[in-house]
Amino acid sequence: MITLLLLLLQGIPEGIAITTLAFVISRIPLKLIQIVLVGITIAVSVSAIRLLPIPLGIHTIMVILILFIVLTWLSKGDLSQSFVSTLLSILVLIIFETASLPLFELISRLTPKALYPFQAPRIILGDIHVIILFLVAYLLNTFLSKKIT
Repeated sequence: MITLLLLLLQGIPEGIAITTLAFVISRIPLKLIQIVLVGITIAVSVSAIRLLPIPLGIHTIMVILILFIVLTWLSKGDLSQSFVSTLLSILVLIIFETASLPLFELISRLTPKALYPFQAPRIILGDIHVIILFLVAYLLNTFLSKKIT
């Protein structure tokens, strides 16, 4: 079950991080208010979908749809760029989420399943890949900015 604390400390930062990365890949100007609003929308939508008795993974489709619509709108209708940016952002998220779990197990000697009942370690574990997403978005933005000028 998703609690308000998990939403605030893990869900929303993850939504903002994935949105930031998608904006950078799409080369959409980074405007804090837009990124935060889209990130919150993604986080709340994902949390609401996870409460429903539907198959796992549907929340990922919702994230893809929200990001695709927003990127298409902000990029003035560039469907291919929006599609590629959305899929790349989700792929990076999945890779970092998947990579952070074994790394955490190696360091802590605990499995994510053992940590599930405890919110603080779950938030810390979840925020590892969020920090990495922000770092990748920053580095990519820096690289693309230098390449353009």
